[in-house]
Amino acid sequence: MEKEEKKEVDISLKELSSRLQDFAMERDWEQYHSPRNLLLAMVCEVGELSEIFMWRGEVQKGLPNWEEADKEHLGEELSDVLLYLIQLSDMCGIDLGDAATKKIVKNAVKYPPKKN
Repeated sequence: MEKEEKKEVDISLKELSSRLQDFAMERDWEQYHSPRNLLLAMVCEVGELSEIFMWRGEVQKGLPNWEEADKEHLGEELSDVLLYLIQLSDMCGIDLGDAATKKIVKNAVKYPPKKN
């Protein structure tokens, strides 16, 4: 019987950042991780995502009509974008979690809920 992979439910951006730094250091890849290079890599991944959806048109929430292999591929592409974004924010000295939280608050003020 195959051992099931442990699914990590609540991993922080800081933990992902730490893992990415370790991964890059073990492979001596830091030299390639300039902000520009990370941005270009992320843009390429967004292009991949665009292609996935371009051929499918509108899709339903939860992707009920997708094959599991297609969902897995989408998850990998979304993960690539997230991981590049985390690395880019680290290289620029931006605390992404803090910046995102502040942006949500700012947007809540800018776009208040409609009152009926």
